Amino acid sequence: LPSDPGSAYTYVGEEARNVEARIAGSGIVGDNLAARLGGVRQDALYARVLFLFLGLPGAILAVLLTVAISTSGADRRRREQGLLRIRGASTSRLLRLEGIEALIVGVGGVSTGLALALLTFTIRYGPGELLSPDALPWIVAAVLAGLLLSASAVLVPAWIQARHSTVQAARLTVGRQQTPLWQKIYLDIILLVISAIVFWQTASTGYQIVLAPEGVAQTSVSYETFIAPICLWLGVGLLAMRLWGETLGRGRRAVAFSLRGIAKGLSGVVAAALGRQRGLIVRGIVLVALAFSFAVSTAVFNTTYNAQSRIDAELTNGADVTVTGSTAAPASSKLSELQVLPGVAGIQAMQHRFAYVGNDLQDIYGIDPLHIGQATDISNAYFGSHSAAATMADLASREDGILVSQETVKDYQLNPGDQLKLRLQNASDHQYHVVTFHFLGVVREFPTAPHDSFLVANASYIAQQTASGASEIVLIRATGDPAALAGRVRSVVSALPGVSVSDIGSTQQTISSSLTAVDLHGLTNLELAFSILLLAGATGLVLALGLAERKRTFAILAALGAKPNQMGAFLWSEGLVILLGGGLTGVLLGFAVAQMLVTVLTGVFDPPPEALSVPWDYLALLTTVAVASTVLAVLGMQALTRRKALESLRD
Repeated sequence: LPSDPGSAYTYVGEEARNVEARIAGSGIVGDNLAARLGGVRQDALYARVLFLFLGLPGAILAVLLTVAISTSGADRRRREQGLLRIRGASTSRLLRLEGIEALIVGVGGVSTGLALALLTFTIRYGPGELLSPDALPWIVAAVLAGLLLSASAVLVPAWIQARHSTVQAARLTVGRQQTPLWQKIYLDIILLVISAIVFWQTASTGYQIVLAPEGVAQTSVSYETFIAPICLWLGVGLLAMRLWGETLGRGRRAVAFSLRGIAKGLSGVVAAALGRQRGLIVRGIVLVALAFSFAVSTAVFNTTYNAQSRIDAELTNGADVTVTGSTAAPASSKLSELQVLPGVAGIQAMQHRFAYVGNDLQDIYGIDPLHIGQATDISNAYFGSHSAAATMADLASREDGILVSQETVKDYQLNPGDQLKLRLQNASDHQYHVVTFHFLGVVREFPTAPHDSFLVANASYIAQQTASGASEIVLIRATGDPAALAGRVRSVVSALPGVSVSDIGSTQQTISSSLTAVDLHGLTNLELAFSILLLAGATGLVLALGLAERKRTFAILAALGAKPNQMGAFLWSEGLVILLGGGLTGVLLGFAVAQMLVTVLTGVFDPPPEALSVPWDYLALLTTVAVASTVLAVLGMQALTRRKALESLRD
């Protein structure tokens, strides 16, 4: 079959139709392979969606970080170009020299990147996968992008500096700096408004991958959904650049007051120095903010996704381990033996019968509302009231109460408090008899229940009305590995005819096509490691390069008699402003982006998550890396400032 699931689905369908044409109606083709491929092609699109959601911001941040590192050498290039011009170098000669630097950077970066990619793929998938024909176009595109990025990041600033390195051009730059075009047109506000509008439109319906009608191979992705989080990310970055620029400029007194604990009597001078260098400072703050936001949003979304994937599997399976029997051989007959097995944290029996609503035969589940949560998680999203505790309490307080699915409520125009007469089979004569219930509320989802129409009631009332207290299902919560517990459960219930035992792990692997059917752990590990490296580069490396470019300034301070603690006031203040300013902005933005992604994908999750899952350990690691990178950068610069002033000025 073709490697692409969509192409494979088309191929298999065409082969099936070819058989149908050749047998001329004398047989029927049962195409199970096409049915499975129909789900796989949707999973492939979900995987592409996740890759773009999680990978695209990282790629953008990597580009921004590369450009920032390159432009940090602007002062060095300007001095070198001045010296070369004195010796008669032309603009073309200068650009050729800079081109050599760009070539070395590009080739070195691409070679190192390919080596790391090969190592990562070899560890994860084995040798040879990276060099497969499917991966070759991506490798070529990555190499070309890396070379183009290095060339533009080095040559474009060098060309601009070369054109403005004359006295006549320099005169034009003296005076008040011009406001950038994006600030004049309020691009940051425009991006945020676009993000809000697109988010409102998509969140109202939920993000869905649009499938063509049955039997047609084409599938499509609503890529405009990406506009909302990307515009939010970029818009907040530009807004932070605007606000921090104003803060370091016009808000110098407030900055001086906040730095009094570090700079003491020099707080005013330090604030003035930060204001003078606010272009570099703001660039560092924004990069740190974007790095933090990427790391936080990726970690929070991945954690929420993995947690929701397990909840999705638990909803389908019923619990960590589920034993399903029949009315003739109920799983509850082994309840006393099952509850003493090692590894059982909680166990509950649940009835699964059938009831007629009018002429419609539906599943009805009998539960113990006050104790069902001991064996399985009952989410607020399961119920129309959005409160699992309140709904279960209402059901327990009304013996003949019943919860009805939304579809049934709509079909039969039911209202809370209505009397509902159902027909249930009685165990004594095996005939269906009318049983009266009272409609309490709407149930949207329930463990092991179908997606469309079902009912949930008190097991004690169903047992009383049907003359049978048997429970066809037993739900078990595991303390350890559910698969190991499932093996012990099978040995206990093996004597029951027709009984089946399923664990959440196997169910999670065989869930029908959905977003949570895609295993995200490999991509998660790669993204989180990448986030830490980007954060370390944005905090420590960019700060260190910015400080290193101003060695002359610190050398002059030392020549004027600045003491080590006074020099440290400048260094630590700048590091603190970049770290705290970027960190706080980035964390808030990261949670906002994660919430937006989860909300946009609510239509795919089953059930939707109630709240974000926060990986506190990973966030603590991020904070530690950011602080450590900043401290190392400042300490390294402090070590350089301890050199003799004359020696530093000569350099």
